[in-house]
Amino acid sequence: MEQATPLLLTLILVLAAGVVAQVLSEKSRIPSIVFLLTVGMILGPEVAGILDPNQFGVGLEVIVTLSVIIVVFEGGINLDLHYLKVVSKSIMKLITLGVFITFIFSAIAAYSIVAIPWQMALLFGAIIAATGPTVISPIMKQVKVRRRVSTLLEAEGVLNDPISIILAAVVFMAIISPNAPLEQVLFWFGSRAGVGILTGITCGAITAFTLKRLVTKRHAHIFTITMALVTFAVAELMISESGILAVAIAAITVGNSEIPHKESIKEFKGDLAFIVLSVVFILLAAMLRFDDIFTIGLGGVLTALSLMLIIRPAAVFISTQGSTLTQNEKIFVSGIGPKGVVPASMAMYFAIKLGKLGVSGSEAIMGLIFITIVLTILIQGTYARYLAKKLEVIPMGILIVGSGGVGLLLAERLEKRGEDVTLIDTKESNCKRAMQFGIKAIVGDGGDTNMLKKAGIERAKFLVAATDKDDTNLLVCQISKSRFGLENLVALVNNPENLQAFEDLGIKAMSPVLSTAVTLEDMIKRPELFSLMEMGRGGDIIEVVVSNPKIIGKKISELKLPKDSLIVLIKGKEGYFVPHGDAIVQMGDSVTILGGERAVREAVKLFD
Repeated sequence: MEQATPLLLTLILVLAAGVVAQVLSEKSRIPSIVFLLTVGMILGPEVAGILDPNQFGVGLEVIVTLSVIIVVFEGGINLDLHYLKVVSKSIMKLITLGVFITFIFSAIAAYSIVAIPWQMALLFGAIIAATGPTVISPIMKQVKVRRRVSTLLEAEGVLNDPISIILAAVVFMAIISPNAPLEQVLFWFGSRAGVGILTGITCGAITAFTLKRLVTKRHAHIFTITMALVTFAVAELMISESGILAVAIAAITVGNSEIPHKESIKEFKGDLAFIVLSVVFILLAAMLRFDDIFTIGLGGVLTALSLMLIIRPAAVFISTQGSTLTQNEKIFVSGIGPKGVVPASMAMYFAIKLGKLGVSGSEAIMGLIFITIVLTILIQGTYARYLAKKLEVIPMGILIVGSGGVGLLLAERLEKRGEDVTLIDTKESNCKRAMQFGIKAIVGDGGDTNMLKKAGIERAKFLVAATDKDDTNLLVCQISKSRFGLENLVALVNNPENLQAFEDLGIKAMSPVLSTAVTLEDMIKRPELFSLMEMGRGGDIIEVVVSNPKIIGKKISELKLPKDSLIVLIKGKEGYFVPHGDAIVQMGDSVTILGGERAVREAVKLFD
């Protein structure tokens, strides 16, 4: 007991320091890993000498392995495959071709700039190919970007971790068995990937089935984490280095199954990930030796910068070629690739292994990965919000109540534009149909305040009430306005006689019946309007508030509008008016632009 007490006290100190670091992160909005690494260095042998990871002995490997299992499982269980369909091809390329590009060129950079041996450079490239959900997810929570972009980044973080681990294990095997033929190395990689996938699917399906049939809420948490550990153990017993991939696949299988208590399980896994994240990064920083970092010095910084500015963009643009992502979305994804707990854990794991085998160079790996983790988190985590605004990948939050014909069609159009759309409908079949198009949908009553909160009304910019019942639409709008202070309300009115009731409450409303009749009448009187109606299929109409000082005071005729775009309406201080060539644009005016979809978006940039 006396021998165990110092280790227990050390572990308690690490956990306490981790909690303090996480609190400081929330208060300052600086990524928590910055504080965790700082705390680890201060407590470690190089400064205070309070914390020495070597005193854990073999237990350090166990701690690192458990940490990776929990982090990967937590990331996988939160990954929703419904939203992954939109970017599935890009994901597959990023975790295969993208990982390979990062692996090779990171190794070349480390070898050329830092001048470490080739075998160590290749190990560095394999380890650093992983991004990690523990860093990506907090950034995506702070910086709300288009769902397909955040889904792409989060899915990449979950799935490239196990691929990177297997790749690093292959390199490690090549280091300790330099005479192994290429066929053996390829078989080693493929067999572990195959066993990992099959074991993950099987154990995930068993976990989901058992949670549905046998496990109560009281035991759901402990059963799920136990099954994550069992999945790892089964895969590792079958073939070594396949366990982490099995855990990731099992987590995705469970997370996308209809199981009870899912949100509660996710919350519990998040708390566990919080704990192990603190432990791993503090121990990593405590293992570092300042001499190793200073030896790498500027070369390490240049290697990290080349990874961020050259290698990451190349991997992303090559992997997403031909995808539905816009140019700006690709640039944003290129700029967000911070390294997290898995590279840190692998660095510790392989440094320990190499040290035991007497292979030199493990210190350089630790120092180089530490520099890369710190720089990618500090730089990319800091400028993520600015980059999202600059590239215009921050969507409008739009909540649609009612996913019938009109609601679903509207959601599809808004989703294609990259807006953040959430549907609420009482019918599960309607929600499932919406999710097939990659649209977030929640089964529930839109008139329930708790349901509106769950759907994100507190972050929404617009609410559209589009059910087939006018009294429901009116109630939803009233609750949204009185309870949540949402002013941008739009309602579908099924009975034209009810229009006045909505307008009296200041709700923008339209009746499809009345609008169709009026439009048909106008098309009979003025057939040229038919071409304007056709524009809605292949074009766009956008209203933008003028905020660009460079165009203030200029005439419409002086603006270089893109071809196939037209300013049809301006709202100034005196109200709406149809502009002519001599009309002058003022700051704060609302300008409505009509035209081809791409041309309209280019025109919007002149005013915004």
